[in-house]
Amino acid sequence: MRKYWHLLKSQMQIETAYMAWYWADTISGILRLFIMYFFWAAVFQNRQSVGELTFQSMITYVIIAMTLEAFVAGVGKTIAQDIKGGNIALELLKPYDYLTKLIWMDFGSKINGFVRSALPILLLSFLFLDITKPASLLAGCFFIPSMVAGILIGTQIDLIIGVLAFWTVNIWGLGVLREAIVKFFSGALIPLTLFPGWFQEVSQWLPFQSMIYVPVGIYTGQISGGHILTSFAIQCVWLLAIYVIVRVMWQQAVKRITVFGG
Repeated sequence: MRKYWHLLKSQMQIETAYMAWYWADTISGILRLFIMYFFWAAVFQNRQSVGELTFQSMITYVIIAMTLEAFVAGVGKTIAQDIKGGNIALELLKPYDYLTKLIWMDFGSKINGFVRSALPILLLSFLFLDITKPASLLAGCFFIPSMVAGILIGTQIDLIIGVLAFWTVNIWGLGVLREAIVKFFSGALIPLTLFPGWFQEVSQWLPFQSMIYVPVGIYTGQISGGHILTSFAIQCVWLLAIYVIVRVMWQQAVKRITVFGG
């Protein structure tokens, strides 16, 4: 465990080495925050609600979803780069589990991302944009574990994309497809309750809504009562299932490794 902890800290140190780029992400996030705020202010200018959501509920959902979206990506590109460059052969010889190493380094990136981007956005939102607190005590208790589960699901899905590089070599197209699917089916853009009924039915059978819509829906009260426990249980099932899929794919992939480059 100690070696993975050192990898996490080394990743944090690497990302903070160039402070200008480091804080540029903060400025970018704050600009996005105010763009989204004024966009929805214009939408609600002549109406009291959209669907069943008031302006305050909508802006709370959008800001938290926007913040969380930055954390559901993973390290799939790193796997693809190591495969294409030939570094994967050396990585497999080192005294650690390669996928576990990537996950811990990804944790380091996400901790930096929280301090650099998410924390300033949330502070500004609570101080100046008047976003709401969790809808209930139960929602507040389940939001954090639900959020962590959503982030881990996103990380595992990204690992699947990365492992597919053993067969496709270049995963750029798969990455673009993943981004598009996550944008719509996870509720990252708008709450899934605003989509047509058939879209909501389809999304219920996919893991993507567990990444963003479920934790944010719990926070805002769109998911309440006994549905909170059910939704969190479904998240845990999806996380376990996708983890198993990743490991099975990985075991099959390393058996037929082909190295390109060095």
